[in-house]
Amino acid sequence: MVNLVSASWESLPTQTVEQHRIIAAIDLGTNSLHMVVVRIEPRLPSFSIIAREKETVRLGDRDIETGNLKPEVMERAIATLGRFQEIAKTLNAETIIAVATSAVREAPNGKDFLQSVEDELGLSVDLISGQEEARRIYLGVLSGMEFNNHPHIIIDIGGGSTEIILGDSHEARTLTSTKVGAVRLTSELITTDPISNAEFKYLQAYARGMLERSVEEVQANLKLGEFPRLVGTSGTIETLVMIQAREKQSSVPSMLNGYELSLKDLQEWVNRLRKISNSERAAIPGMPEKRSEVILAGAVILQEAMNLLGVESVTVCERSLREGVIVDWMLAHGLIEDRLRYQTSVRQRSVLKIANKYHVNLEHSDRVAVFALSIFNQTKGTLHNWGAEERQLLQAAALLHNCGHYVSHSSHHKHSYYLIRNSELLGYNETEVEIIANLARYHRKSPPKKRHENYRNLVSKNHRQIVNQLSAILRLAVALDRRQIGAITRVQSEYLPEQQDFHLKVFPSRADDDCALELWSLDYNKGVFEAEFGVKLVANLEPIAVLS
Repeated sequence: MVNLVSASWESLPTQTVEQHRIIAAIDLGTNSLHMVVVRIEPRLPSFSIIAREKETVRLGDRDIETGNLKPEVMERAIATLGRFQEIAKTLNAETIIAVATSAVREAPNGKDFLQSVEDELGLSVDLISGQEEARRIYLGVLSGMEFNNHPHIIIDIGGGSTEIILGDSHEARTLTSTKVGAVRLTSELITTDPISNAEFKYLQAYARGMLERSVEEVQANLKLGEFPRLVGTSGTIETLVMIQAREKQSSVPSMLNGYELSLKDLQEWVNRLRKISNSERAAIPGMPEKRSEVILAGAVILQEAMNLLGVESVTVCERSLREGVIVDWMLAHGLIEDRLRYQTSVRQRSVLKIANKYHVNLEHSDRVAVFALSIFNQTKGTLHNWGAEERQLLQAAALLHNCGHYVSHSSHHKHSYYLIRNSELLGYNETEVEIIANLARYHRKSPPKKRHENYRNLVSKNHRQIVNQLSAILRLAVALDRRQIGAITRVQSEYLPEQQDFHLKVFPSRADDDCALELWSLDYNKGVFEAEFGVKLVANLEPIAVLS
């Protein structure tokens, strides 16, 4: 079994901090852009929300023919993000973490949009997968609601997707994401106002059919005798609770957290909303601006999910993805040690899960990872200046570089790219997954070339440079375990800048092994490393003293 201790799987550097820290998190959703600014209390550890911002931008209103984000919508989003930045700066936020979800994920020009955001605002936005979105939603809900080790199902109805999660205070048992959202279903399925009976019936059937697989997955992970509570997050559920409370109590509760909405009341609202026009829905007391357009589709999604799950009520939690982004940042920076401790190793476990799925030879891959990280460490500051984050990407790629053998030995490096790119690597954003997949793709054969589509997917020059340099290191690491028997124990490097020489001392495991195949493989594969770093690589086998 793989020994990850030797491979030194590390989280980002921990910081010992006593004072309050202010952090902002932005969620680029399909319907709205949200920002939350929090004050972190490291000693607890916890955080309190000091500001919330929201703008309905409708990134999900994409070009019907191409699926692209519309230019005017992108401009509106960039302007909103600029405003959010100014607010965060005024509140002395030390950093802004931003994530993009369904609409940007699915748009062909989504990555170009994120590059424009970075170019114009200097704001880096992480594009996260549906499962990663679900994981962070779970973290956000746990930060605001006590589960007491009892199973809870979380439903988050967004503009473009709905996440359904099963957890019980510990690691999430099920993380699902389905392409049904309030904006998506409204734009794709509703053309009448008020909605016609035919369209309404199809809307119900479509939502139910799309949600069935997620619900089945959740139910499959429930234990006998468990009756989970349903927790709802997102604008759809909060709106339904607000209009229900205003009608029943003539006022909106000061805090929605913990407020319950029964399936019976929800069904009554669905029946009322379907019979009235958009302008009439907008006039309902408590209905937020622009929510009236999509509230019916969102309510139907919730109703069908509750019917499938067999639950009679849903409890509101006001914390969700944005707060989960904060918790994830705290975990990555060592600010949470006790509660949610399991999440700190989410990357490690996710990589190992995929390695096992594709029957990777973990002993070989672990040795390759050890060699790759050793060369990375020994060349840092001389041949490169990458840090802990890039080191983790290299390690993940080293552990998964051979997973393409699962498909075929021929061109397995290309298959490795495909499998990694299309697997759910939790704990990584889309850009990081793309980098890991590219690193694995270039562990052998051709070096990175601009004509390669997978390489072109890396829109940033910095990301391409990471792949260029770290894949060159990975090639050497793979060569060092050419026979996959652990013939070499360690390597020691020395860089002589005057001669541009890079000496690599290779230490064998056995005195009687000349490691000829490993040395040949190093010589055969060193060209890419030499070209990338502008050095001449010389490898020598270090003799082992034999005791008489």
